[in-house]
Amino acid sequence: MGRAATGLAATVVLSLTASACVTVHGEREVVPAATEAEAAKALAGFTAAYNKADKAYDPALDAQHVTGALGAINQAGLKARQVNFPNGNPQHIPLELGDAEYVIPKKAGWPRWFLADTDSNRDRDNGGDLDNRWLVVFVRSGVDDTWKAAYLAIMSPKEIPALKRDQDGYAEPVAPDDAALAVAPRNLSEDYASYLQSGTPERFKPGPHTSGWREMRKKNATVLGMSTQYIDQPMDTGAFAPLGLVTQDGGALVFFAVKNFERQTAAEGVKLKIIPDVKALLTGEVKSTITKERISSQVVTVPVGSGGGQPDILGRLTGLTAAKGS
Repeated sequence: MGRAATGLAATVVLSLTASACVTVHGEREVVPAATEAEAAKALAGFTAAYNKADKAYDPALDAQHVTGALGAINQAGLKARQVNFPNGNPQHIPLELGDAEYVIPKKAGWPRWFLADTDSNRDRDNGGDLDNRWLVVFVRSGVDDTWKAAYLAIMSPKEIPALKRDQDGYAEPVAPDDAALAVAPRNLSEDYASYLQSGTPERFKPGPHTSGWREMRKKNATVLGMSTQYIDQPMDTGAFAPLGLVTQDGGALVFFAVKNFERQTAAEGVKLKIIPDVKALLTGEVKSTITKERISSQVVTVPVGSGGGQPDILGRLTGLTAAKGS
């Protein structure tokens, strides 16, 4: 993201004499994050590993190809299904990601990253409501690291904004502290977690992932025999750092993550229902309370300036990562 997202880390020795050597520090140069061939290889590697892991329900088989929010969701999901289906996935259908367009930013420094805009075999390519694109963000933290998928957003082609490109076709990354945007990318996770928790700051555009989600929580907070509390926390460092690209209108398309906790407490004499996927990740004994931990990955468009424009969350991918009984 911004100055911390892509670049070369190798130091290239240009000349060496008896008295001294001259070096160029690649980590300071503004360069493309990857070649298209490298990006295509990363996508193919991820897809192959994903299919092996999904077929066997074995998280170890794609652990080296995922990280961040997508990695946390993927690994926990496979772990749960491995418990419930020890012989593997009886309904496995290989994932195919084709028609790939690679959005590769230019910048200095590590980690490097790029976006693969792909068409999956999980939709209907007819331009209707069931037509979508899989946007996969790949990250590499060093020259010896494997490209790993950190974010996934599934969006309608009509929702994907046009991205700014230079004359060579390379994209422009957004700085984490970009003050020209309505909300700096580094503040999105904290602001979103605060909004979900308390309704403030009211910076986000109303919709199913903002006002709609809060309304759903209110309805679920108290049902017969059970109360539910929600806690939200930002996740904005390391592998969970936000990553974004400048759009043609000067705004940004940003991927970011938060952590959600859902605590359900049963009234005396009421037994909490625990579904198999939750039970598989459960620690402790459920007496009257269960706390579910989820990672939520969002993709958002952020407008320029402070003229009243609001970030619009276009998609959200949420997965259970842990559960604890008490």
